[in-house]
Amino acid sequence: MATETQVAPLKIEKIVITQQPHISRWWRVVGGLSMNLALGTLYAWSVFVAPLEKEFHWTRSQTSTTFTIAVAVFALTFILAGRLQDKFGPFFVSVFGGVLVSLGFFLCAYTQSLTWLYVCFGVIGGLGNGFGYATPIPVMAKWFPDKRGLAVGLAVAGYGGGSAIFGPLASKVLIPDYGWRATFMILGGLFFVMTIVGSFLLKNPPVGYKPEGWKPAPATARAAATTYEFKPGEVLHTRTFYFMWVAYALGASAGLMVISQLVPFAKSQGVAAVGNAGGRILSGWLSDALGRLNVLRLMIAVSVIAMPLLYLSGKNIPLLYAMVFVVYWCYGTQLSINASTTADFWGTKNAGINYGLLFTAWGVAGIIGPRIAGQLFDRFKNYQAAFYTAAVLSVVALFCEFLARRPAAPRQEFEARKAAA
Repeated sequence: MATETQVAPLKIEKIVITQQPHISRWWRVVGGLSMNLALGTLYAWSVFVAPLEKEFHWTRSQTSTTFTIAVAVFALTFILAGRLQDKFGPFFVSVFGGVLVSLGFFLCAYTQSLTWLYVCFGVIGGLGNGFGYATPIPVMAKWFPDKRGLAVGLAVAGYGGGSAIFGPLASKVLIPDYGWRATFMILGGLFFVMTIVGSFLLKNPPVGYKPEGWKPAPATARAAATTYEFKPGEVLHTRTFYFMWVAYALGASAGLMVISQLVPFAKSQGVAAVGNAGGRILSGWLSDALGRLNVLRLMIAVSVIAMPLLYLSGKNIPLLYAMVFVVYWCYGTQLSINASTTADFWGTKNAGINYGLLFTAWGVAGIIGPRIAGQLFDRFKNYQAAFYTAAVLSVVALFCEFLARRPAAPRQEFEARKAAA
């Protein structure tokens, strides 16, 4: 009897150890969503533009610089934050990011000058976005080797959906009732709670974790993941990185050129947010079956057609809404699929910094895309030039995506050369 009594707890303990990571991994998605919903208010910056310009008599160029600074700091910080995440784990990095975002919003309530606004929203908020956004993607990539595209898409969908929730909340409820200063404070407090909750849920799986019953896809599969963990320096020595970087920069620039010029009533209907967030999820799911590069190529090719059609839709409201949805879908696809592709092509161990290097392409796009569109509109006094130029950029991006190939590990390349000799 003594022996049987000792054996039973061992069986129970074994079940707990093997089952618990599989059950709990979906909470990591919830954590990523909570984090990114708060961070995604970077896109909702526009709701504060009119109140600030009214009170301080600033020009649109002056207020727009706030967003430009935030995007630049965000993209550059992502590299450092990704490195820290890879080395120390996601918790403290995400907490630091959440605190900075909340602090930036809270301090914006005391704005009296452009410099203060640039520092609080642009620098502090940009830093918070870089540290906060650097954590969900590597965590999802490690927990979901079997559904990586879907999991990453779900997590980053929050960033696209944040503006859909908090933008209308701020513009239609908080600012009219409490003013823009109190709105900054309220949102800062809300974001603090959301990001801290997300930080506690974002944990890496045990070393060597695999979902129960899952077997890695063969190397010939469309969505196969590498078994070699690339270091950042090795990533920069692959041609694929540069093809993907240029495609990401041009494709995102094209999307942002069109998005920044969309007619206000189309955006007010929520079509943009649905396309942006929903596209990240759907394309992520498709990439698990069809392959990462195949989905990227498909959606960029669709954007080549959709951008001119958006301009040509004119007063055809159903077609206009459809094209707005598609353009946002194509744009959102690039943020989710490039993230999961980084983990597939170069491994998950250094996924934070490796994607940070690739993510600088989005930072460039966030700076040049809207600026080019604005200059084209000022010169030609219509949207046609911006939309058609965006289509041309998408063609170049598509060409680069076709040149990209799954990179071979350095060790494999050495052995191949040795065998050939």
